[in-house]
Amino acid sequence: MSAAPNPDDRTLDELRLVLAPVIAQAAVFDGWSEAALAQAASTAGIDPAVARLAFPGGAADMIAAWIETIDAAMEHAFADGALAGLKIRERIRALVLFRLDAVAGREEALQRAWAIQALPQNLAQTARIAWRSADVMWRLAGDTATDYNHYTKRALLAGIYSATVAVFMGDESEGKADTRAFLDRRIDGVMRFEKAKARLLTNREGFDVARFLGRLRYPAR
Repeated sequence: MSAAPNPDDRTLDELRLVLAPVIAQAAVFDGWSEAALAQAASTAGIDPAVARLAFPGGAADMIAAWIETIDAAMEHAFADGALAGLKIRERIRALVLFRLDAVAGREEALQRAWAIQALPQNLAQTARIAWRSADVMWRLAGDTATDYNHYTKRALLAGIYSATVAVFMGDESEGKADTRAFLDRRIDGVMRFEKAKARLLTNREGFDVARFLGRLRYPAR
């Protein structure tokens, strides 16, 4: 019988994804700190020195890895057409709620993560993470747009998710009912916007989006 593999034989990329959820749990009490990392390494049976190598960017890298594990769990949960048969608004709602359920009970860690992500030196990484998560959600929802809609949809969804998380972190209602109601209102608003945009593009023969946006920015004098 072959011996079980040593956990530290895994690559650093593998270790960071193993450790990230455990660090997030520790971060509820210790923040995204060396103490949280050391506790997670001990829990996972990983050499703390090796664990530190998996997060060269410190707290920001720990948070990024945590979000990556949520993205991966969401992709696994909704793979193979799991959302088929649902309307687009229901698909987006299910995906956002999955992410919120994944961090439930760790609101303190989430709040601390937001504070770290908002630091000037982390803003570029934060934007990339938000874009990637929005892209994963849209792809799981069945979006195949390749034109400017590809970008506007992801920007809108990133905004919806960010605003909903902000409500979620302070929501003390039963079953996070206030968060769910807020999410539904935001999705309703975006759906109305998308319908209005579709009518505009359909009814304007020869309508040029780039020219229209240019006129908004540089109105005729």
